[in-house]
Amino acid sequence: MEEKDEKLIARLIKENRTLRECVERHKKYERQLEEYNKRIHLTAEESMERKRIQKLKLAGRDKIERILAEHRGAQKRQESEDTGS
Repeated sequence: MEEKDEKLIARLIKENRTLRECVERHKKYERQLEEYNKRIHLTAEESMERKRIQKLKLAGRDKIERILAEHRGAQKRQESEDTGS
């Protein structure tokens, strides 16, 4: 993630439970994938599980991005209202 996204997440995570849960799951999936990636060989089942986790992580990332985009949109609307535009 970009540094500006990480800063925004750090600020929003305190007040947005959904974002907090998504970030926690994303970190959990990242740790699980790191464990699989350390291994030289995976069984067929482990390989399928790794793929499943990758998909879950990506879906979580998409949800985080949507939450950030919604916040940015709301912030822009508020700024526009404040300036009277």
